[in-house]
Parts: sequence; C-alpha cells; structure tokens
Amino acid sequence: MTHEHARRPPVDGDALPGRLGREFTTMRRMVGLYCQAHHAADPARPCPPCAAFLDYAARRLDKCPYGEDKPTCANCPVHCYKPAPREFARDVMRYAGPRMMTRHPWLALMHLIDGRRKVPHPMELRRRP
Repeated sequence: MTHEHARRPPVDGDALPGRLGREFTTMRRMVGLYCQAHHAADPARPCPPCAAFLDYAARRLDKCPYGEDKPTCANCPVHCYKPAPREFARDVMRYAGPRMMTRHPWLALMHLIDGRRKVPHPMELRRRP
C-alpha cells in the first residue's frame, strides 16, 4: 500500500492579512520589476520560475511565527527561506530595491518603516511567562 502525502494548496498571497499582505504585495512588485528586466516578461504575469518563487514567498509569509508583528526579512532573526530561494530574493531585492522608490513609492516607504521594527527571537517568546 502506498501512502501519498497531500500537498497543501497554494497560499493566495493577496489574501494574507494586514502587514503580511502588504509585504507580499511589495515582493510581488519587486519580482515584477526584476522579471520584466531579466526575463522579458509582463510584470503583471511573471515567468514560471518567478511565479514559483512568489508562491514560495506566500507560503513562508503564511507560516511566519511573528504574524502581523513580522519584521522585514533582512531584520528577522529567523531565516525561513531555503538557500536557493534566499539567493534569488537577494538578487531580486538588489535589482528592484533601488527602483521601488520611483515605481512604487508608498510600498518602498512602508518597507523602510517596517525595516525599523525590532522583534525578539521566537524562542525568547516561548520562554516568557
């Protein structure tokens, strides 16, 4: 008898609540800028590898232990991305980050403000009474 593991359905990043949803929107816009420049794709419809990365990012945001209090990934004590998607995210941010201020100023500003957020490690939260 074979046992098949049920795959979890994809998370709709647009359905994430509050700050998590805004962080996903920021990531989606950054990937759109990157994909359009590097893969000659329509920013509204990223190429399959970029779309797969966005699905991965949405799943990671959905499982974030900080929830609505999540800091930006650069300031987070928990690195939840595997090495390959993490490197891809760095490439995307390196390219799209400077362009966000002119293309999506509100998202860029909110990302900078969110980047000032400090949070304790989740293990510290567990130890608190």
